[in-house]
Amino acid sequence: QVQLVESGGGLVQPGGSLRLSCAASRSIFSIVAMGWYRQAPGKQRELVAVITNGGSTNYADSVKGRFTISKDNARNTIYLQMNSLKPEDTAVYYCNIAVVGIRKLDWGQGTQVTVSS
Repeated sequence: QVQLVESGGGLVQPGGSLRLSCAASRSIFSIVAMGWYRQAPGKQRELVAVITNGGSTNYADSVKGRFTISKDNARNTIYLQMNSLKPEDTAVYYCNIAVVGIRKLDWGQGTQVTVSS
């Protein structure tokens, strides 16, 4: 089993930045697309950014131009650089496989991002 551990969240003012990390216990990012998801209270979990095994990226319209997903295959880590944060970005952020038809890994604890003045 592959364990996923998210970190880097916190409290930030609107317009601020955070960098999230997702570390996997085994090598996986070189062979499968991964994504960052977020879930706000009372809302469905939302996929906000994807990076393929080859390094191509895609973003939800809500974060395009503000968030950047990247990865380091050797370190088994993916990142989410979040800039120009808005209150509506407030959520718990998770990472997981982002390929239709491939079983998701067990969800980690996530990392809380709160954007507030």
